[in-house]
Amino acid sequence: MTSHCQFYTINHQEVILLSFKILKNNCCGLDVHKTWIYACIGITDSFKRTEYKEARFSSFTKGLQELCDWLSKYNCTDVCMESTGKYWITVFNILEKNNIWVTLSHPKYTKPQKGNKTDRKDAKWICDLYMCGMVKPSFIPPADIRELRDLVRYRFKLTCMITGEKNRAHNCLTVSNLKLDDVFSDIFGKSSRSITEQILQHPGETFDVAPFVDGRCKTPIEEIQAAVDGAISKEQAVKLRQCLNHIDELGMHKAEIEREIFRLSDKYESVLNLIRTVPGFDKTPMTAIQVLSEIGGDMSVFPTAKNLVSWAGCCPRNDQSNHKIKSTRISRAGYYFKPVLVQVANALIKSKKHPEFTTRYRRIKARRGHKKAIIAICCMILTAIWHILTDLKTYTPEGFLESRPVNKTKVLTTSQALNLMKQRGYIIKDDVVPVT
Repeated sequence: MTSHCQFYTINHQEVILLSFKILKNNCCGLDVHKTWIYACIGITDSFKRTEYKEARFSSFTKGLQELCDWLSKYNCTDVCMESTGKYWITVFNILEKNNIWVTLSHPKYTKPQKGNKTDRKDAKWICDLYMCGMVKPSFIPPADIRELRDLVRYRFKLTCMITGEKNRAHNCLTVSNLKLDDVFSDIFGKSSRSITEQILQHPGETFDVAPFVDGRCKTPIEEIQAAVDGAISKEQAVKLRQCLNHIDELGMHKAEIEREIFRLSDKYESVLNLIRTVPGFDKTPMTAIQVLSEIGGDMSVFPTAKNLVSWAGCCPRNDQSNHKIKSTRISRAGYYFKPVLVQVANALIKSKKHPEFTTRYRRIKARRGHKKAIIAICCMILTAIWHILTDLKTYTPEGFLESRPVNKTKVLTTSQALNLMKQRGYIIKDDVVPVT
């Protein structure tokens, strides 16, 4: 951004006015609400004079179409708006279908000055910022990726709901002194579920568990028989039945959503095959689809791998003042994406097949702890994904195993050098002078 300073003299006092260079001669700022949308178009002529056109539209489909017609009237094809809740989605979709370029920005980058704030002024403020190139755009994937992302995130919600219901069912068994979790690795498996159904059909009655136990179960029948020697109340039986029914119902919904997810991801088979070459994504197809739904297949929107890492919230935030770093915590970005990366990273550090990850994890863990080391592995995974999708080449570990060049300009004291060698695993011994 280029700026110019203009000097004026008023009442023998010199006043400095800052005028920023206008980068967009015809653009629009939108202040989106649930019911109404306030729009402001800024048109700059050849003399650098800006004229503003303001209007208000309904958020109904008819009002959004009127907004498109109003923008077309002034030949405005460049729009900027805030990502306010979910209200921006419908506006974005209709403007996108009408071949209007939409820039979405986080509200913290377009926050106006307090004390002089209205909806119309907010729209004009967004227009001015966007006109001068002072708005930081958010990453918005294509429409088909957005649809895939919505289904993948809904699947995540269903998984969380199933986990919650399983915890409630487990609680019913615990308070009834039914110790199925002590004799079965999965209390919702085939054998355990058959025993639970028998308990619900005949509460308070003793029965032989042998016919309900699968032949592959390694736990002795005597231990299983002792584990079901409890008493479930009528109220807990009703609660447990509803929990089990809800788990089954949610499982059917999840299976249907997964079928639709696989259908939508068929067109990105080549991208998914590249992602599956990265360690940790080759076993479960859904994991690679989760990555695709969040970042898309086009890495040109991220200039470097560091931009992708920052967008995913896997790098320390900038919190520095007076040359003092106040915090090294990672940002809260990547609410849906970061758990997938952490899950894959935890699996990689336990594997012996990929020393490029385990070696770095152990080195960082010795200095910074487990959590920071896991985030470092997540950064490695994202860097690998960015490179393979940019170069369209499969994953190879050579890039992580290459020795880094020595920084000759860095100077260490003797104590710092010794501590560094100790952290790398070296044993420091004093020189032994032979006795003559």
